[in-house]
Amino acid sequence: MPNVAMELNNVHKKIGKHEIIKGVDFSVHSGEVFGLIGPNGAGKTTTIRMMVGLLSITEGQVKILGKSIQSEYRDAISEVGAIIENPEMYPFMSGYKNLKHYARMHPGVTDERIQEVIQLVGLEKRINEKVKRYSLGMRQRLGIAQALLHKPSVLILDEPTNGLDPAGISEIRQYIRRLAEDENIAVIISSHLLSEIELMCDRVGIIQHGKMVNFESIGKSDDQDEDVIKLQLDVTPKDKAQEILKDQLQIDSSIQKGFLSCQIEKDHVPSIVKVLVEHEVDVYQVVSMKGTLEDKFFELTGENVIE
Repeated sequence: MPNVAMELNNVHKKIGKHEIIKGVDFSVHSGEVFGLIGPNGAGKTTTIRMMVGLLSITEGQVKILGKSIQSEYRDAISEVGAIIENPEMYPFMSGYKNLKHYARMHPGVTDERIQEVIQLVGLEKRINEKVKRYSLGMRQRLGIAQALLHKPSVLILDEPTNGLDPAGISEIRQYIRRLAEDENIAVIISSHLLSEIELMCDRVGIIQHGKMVNFESIGKSDDQDEDVIKLQLDVTPKDKAQEILKDQLQIDSSIQKGFLSCQIEKDHVPSIVKVLVEHEVDVYQVVSMKGTLEDKFFELTGENVIE
């Protein structure tokens, strides 16, 4: 069983009489990439700030490797590396000199460790160039290297792919996965790019109105969730097909982009095709599509804007 790297227990935050965070509970394990997502104003940013001690906690506990962020702040925060959006660097200095400068803030960071993180993020060939010549993706990698200098157990990344092109997003995704798997670091990511969260993360927590409303395991679920089944039919009988499915099988359906769509378990597909064919509806294609994280997000929150 992996170690619990970060744990939030019944965390509340009040500002005046207004309760912003209402009993948030979750934990993140070593070697896991955990995504935190939510609509605008859901409390995601407030939660992250409490996790690193930038905001006081009204009630509850945040623990990092069992150390309380409230009562053991120095010891707890020493286990954390964090980047908020675009990392700020000295553009007139080389990447190496930037790392050397930040290393002075953490006792015990050796030259060997600096070289180690440079290799880890793949900047060996460009580390001696001035940062002002770096692409945004290279700056993000340098920021991750900076956050890793003191060998943290937890890495918190707020919008790590913000402003990157597709190639840069892919690079950062690969480094994040490598950090979790090879270095056994717990990585916590917030992002508005749900498709990227789905590719990067092992689990996702959805926060709304200051509460955790759901947790999703990405690509590892053994449950029998319903699939979205799409059927390609003749153009004219689509309305007829909807009526048949409703009357014969009590299945609701809709017409989307020329396909008849319904949400059912795969085991029901043969029955649907059989009933339609018996009623002289020609079925040309059946496509099964697992619901995406975006589908689940909108289903749970009813929102179309991500914080």
